[in-house]
Amino acid sequence: MAMLCIYFQAPFAVFRTFTAGSFRPTAPFMTPSAAYGLLLNLAGIEMRDDDGASEMTLIRSGLPSAMIALGALEMPLQHSAYQQLHNYPVGNTGKDHAPNTKGNKYNITPARRSFLSNLRGYLCLKDNDELAAQVLDGLAGNRPRKYGLPFLGDNNFLPDRIEAVERIEPAHWFVKVEPDDDGGSATNIARLTVTIDRADMSKTQSCLFRISNTVSADIPSNAWVEVGYA
Repeated sequence: MAMLCIYFQAPFAVFRTFTAGSFRPTAPFMTPSAAYGLLLNLAGIEMRDDDGASEMTLIRSGLPSAMIALGALEMPLQHSAYQQLHNYPVGNTGKDHAPNTKGNKYNITPARRSFLSNLRGYLCLKDNDELAAQVLDGLAGNRPRKYGLPFLGDNNFLPDRIEAVERIEPAHWFVKVEPDDDGGSATNIARLTVTIDRADMSKTQSCLFRISNTVSADIPSNAWVEVGYA
């Protein structure tokens, strides 16, 4: 199998960047790290690792690596919503509110959260025929569903369609920005996460990508990025 191309569409999606504060932004499109997670979800491959000692759920080592390319049929719109976030804080913050909430989450923080609408694009995979075959089996309902339904950045945002396609429509491709690249501007450059380290955020890897101004059915060579966890 030379290449597997997945078409996806969803009314809403969100791909959070790592930020702190009351504003929670989103990347302008699906990130390579989120695309990789979606592929493993479809393939029925568990990527979470609870070692029983860490404060957070870690990512397993030895996961399959693959080359991924992302293309947008059109750039999704960005929106924001004002919400009250409820959580159990670390330490004693907000403990005085606990009796009033009758056992519910008692720390309330106002926040503005960005999200995307009308997500339509392609997730292409190459250089790993075994993973591609497992993804196709998953799309056919022949793989285990341990992680639940596929979602797009938030488990409230489910896709309308995910299907393998043989023919690609012209799309805007996300290509890596090279040092001598002069084809980008502030409006068409985005930093997207490639791999995530939940234990040490300084080891999370991201790259600058340029969103092509013109559409093409051919995937540019510098749109491919390797994702995997050794």
